[in-house]
Amino acid sequence: MVLKSGPDSAKWFPVCTHPRAEKKASEALNKKGVEVYLPLQRRLKQWSDRKKWVNEPFIKSYIFVRIREHEQTEVLMTKGVARFIYFSGKIASMPDRQIDELKLLIASPYELEVTETNLQPGESIIIKAGPLKGLKGEIISYRSQKQLALRLENLGYSIIVHMAASLIGRF
Repeated sequence: MVLKSGPDSAKWFPVCTHPRAEKKASEALNKKGVEVYLPLQRRLKQWSDRKKWVNEPFIKSYIFVRIREHEQTEVLMTKGVARFIYFSGKIASMPDRQIDELKLLIASPYELEVTETNLQPGESIIIKAGPLKGLKGEIISYRSQKQLALRLENLGYSIIVHMAASLIGRF
């Protein structure tokens, strides 16, 4: 299916949910026929009596919807949805490639971390090997290790991928 571009074409929009309501909001939007992406990460949780693997939202209180602009009200009227993200005074949208890159990151075997810290731009790099080969990002010094930081524009978050420096090169 080829999507037309223009004012009425579907775009990805980041949406804030109420705390701990990401899965319920995603399910409710799916029932309304809205295309939703909720990135989940498998984590080992420990309780006082047991350990269990659970799928948690990768970015707390965020989901992504692919809609046309006139469908924004329907999204806002969904239980669990708090608001759209604004950037420069208007609702932020994201290119398809950023959602594709986020899906690639989530599927990778690397340990990922989301931080609200505004990382300073550093040396531009490209990943030379592994499942993330070809992805571009920035080198930062974080916790005294060389790591790759990929910035998701319009979100106010950075994603830090822990990987060996030998897998990256300059471009």
